[in-house]
Amino acid sequence: MKLIQRDGEDFVFHISKREKRLLLEMLNLYPLIPTAHHRVSRTASAKELGECQKLLEEALAERKRENKRQLVAMLNQERRFKEADGGYRLALGTVQMDWLLQVLNEIRVGSWVILGEPDEKQGKPVKPTTESLRHYAAMEFCGRFQMTLLDAFERQK
Repeated sequence: MKLIQRDGEDFVFHISKREKRLLLEMLNLYPLIPTAHHRVSRTASAKELGECQKLLEEALAERKRENKRQLVAMLNQERRFKEADGGYRLALGTVQMDWLLQVLNEIRVGSWVILGEPDEKQGKPVKPTTESLRHYAAMEFCGRFQMTLLDAFERQK
């Protein structure tokens, strides 16, 4: 994926057919972070936080459902992907780019959580299984897409 045009708040990227399939496959993983992973407090006991934690989880679940609905709607917009030059032109505004960055980050962090929060420097490598390799690949590909979007934001500010 490569930025080919920026006009103020509007961005146009060239994305190959393979990259489009990969992006859509990654986005289909959303949401990945379990709502229970988010805690009102890391120090208080679950019993103490009962109702507050439940409200947080309900709000997060609702937000993720809405994000998923918006994601599907955005990707299905007729002008979003236009065939061109053996691939596609992907048109995004800054609002869609910011939102897409958040979704990609959720997938990336969610994959990391599912993998058991690996950290090579602390001796916690990824244990290779079919499922773990899928999430490891999701972390890497989402990171790549995020870097492309962030780089586009930085150009010609």
